[in-house]
Amino acid sequence: MSNNVLITGANGQLGCELQALLPEVILTDVSTLDITDLEAVKAFITDHQIETVINCAAYTAVDKAEDEPELAAKINTLGPANLAKSGAKIIHISTDYVFDGKNYKPYTEEDTPNPISIYGKTKWAGEKAVLDNAEIAIIIRTAWLYSSHGNNFVKTMRRLGSEKTSLNVVTDQIGSPTYAGDLAKAIIAILPQMNKKNNGIYHYTNEGVCSWYDFATKIMDLSGLNCRINPIPSSDYPTKANRPFYSVLNKSKIKSTFGIEIPHWEKGLKKCLKQF
Repeated sequence: MSNNVLITGANGQLGCELQALLPEVILTDVSTLDITDLEAVKAFITDHQIETVINCAAYTAVDKAEDEPELAAKINTLGPANLAKSGAKIIHISTDYVFDGKNYKPYTEEDTPNPISIYGKTKWAGEKAVLDNAEIAIIIRTAWLYSSHGNNFVKTMRRLGSEKTSLNVVTDQIGSPTYAGDLAKAIIAILPQMNKKNNGIYHYTNEGVCSWYDFATKIMDLSGLNCRINPIPSSDYPTKANRPFYSVLNKSKIKSTFGIEIPHWEKGLKKCLKQF
C-alpha cells in the first residue's frame, strides 16, 4: 500500500486498527485536518497526492447529537461531502442507525433507511452526499463497533464488571457486535478492488446475532469477571436518542462482491480481549 491513502479520524477505534495494518498511509484527525473545511480538504488532498480516502471521522455521541444537531451534521454530512468533492476515491464508514429497527429480517442495502435519531439522520445524509459527489465511492455500514482503543461497550463492561457485582443490560435490542480489527481487514481487502463498477453501499458486521445482554454476558465470561448481568427492557433504561430495536445487517453483497470471509462475533471478541 502506498502513501497515497489518507485515513481521517485516524485516532478512533477503526482508525487505530487500520494504522496497525497499513503502516505507510497518511493519518489525520481533527487537529491536523478539518474535514468540514472544503478548501482545507482540497489543498491537503492535492498537496499529499492522495488517491484514496478512508473516512473514519464521525460524530458518534448518539445521545449528545440530539442536543447538538448542527455539529453532528457538520461532521457526519458536510465532512464526508467535502472529502467526496476532493476528487479522491473514498471508503466511507456509516452505521446501522440509518434504519428504524422495525424489520424482522436482516437489512439489505436495498432496504430504505428511516433513521429515528439525529445521529442516524446525519449519517444517512452523509452517505447520500458521498455517493452524489465522489466518482468512486464505497459506503460501509457497520454496527456495534468495538476494539481495544477508544470508548466502547466492551471496555465499559470490563471496567464496570471489575467494580460491581451485578449490572442491568437491555435485552430487547438485537444486532451484531463488530470487532474493528475484522472490519479493518475487510477494508484492506476492498482497497485494490475499488472501481466504478463496485460503487455503492455495503454492509459489514461480524457474523451472528445477539442482544446487548447476551454480549455483556459473554464479555464477563471471557474476561473471567464475576459480575452478574440482569436482563432489562429498554423502557427501564431510557436514553435521549431513539435506538433501533433490531439492526442486524445482511452481508451477502460485500462477501460476494469482494470475496470477503467474515468471522463470528464471538471469535472477534476473543481476538479483541487478547489485546487487553
